[in-house]
Amino acid sequence: MVTKNRAARKRRTYTGLLAVQGAAIVMGAAFLLIGILGFTPGVTAHLDSIQLVGYRSGALLFDVFQVSVVQNLSHVAFGIVGLLLARSYAMARAYLLIGGLLFLGLWIWGLLMHPVSAANVLPINNADNWLHLGLGVTMTVLALTLAGARVPTGAGGEELVPPPE
Repeated sequence: MVTKNRAARKRRTYTGLLAVQGAAIVMGAAFLLIGILGFTPGVTAHLDSIQLVGYRSGALLFDVFQVSVVQNLSHVAFGIVGLLLARSYAMARAYLLIGGLLFLGLWIWGLLMHPVSAANVLPINNADNWLHLGLGVTMTVLALTLAGARVPTGAGGEELVPPPE
């Protein structure tokens, strides 16, 4: 009979989340919530005129941001992806960086595209353009600034986990 020595097994110490992982969780949860709110009566005005895609969708999230079914579902999916990728440092950073660059691309696309054209499939209005700029800059800055340290620190900058020996 073989017995296993439990003391010989290396235990993984719980270190908590790194800042970049926390930021990915916050962003992912926000996108998930926004996607759900896009289907919520009262929060989304004119929900009865929502379209699958296109600029003809009359639904307005918070009575400002024009939304469609595909756009809301993409927010839900992007939120779930963010929550899943927040499990590791590298994946959380990639989510923030790639997501930020995608939103900056959406901002440029929204500026160049005519709002009443077949190219406006999401749909994107002027308020969406400014939101995409803000999201793109925020996510990119979070990816670049919070990813500097891979060791959790306290409020005073002290390391919460001693470096490996």
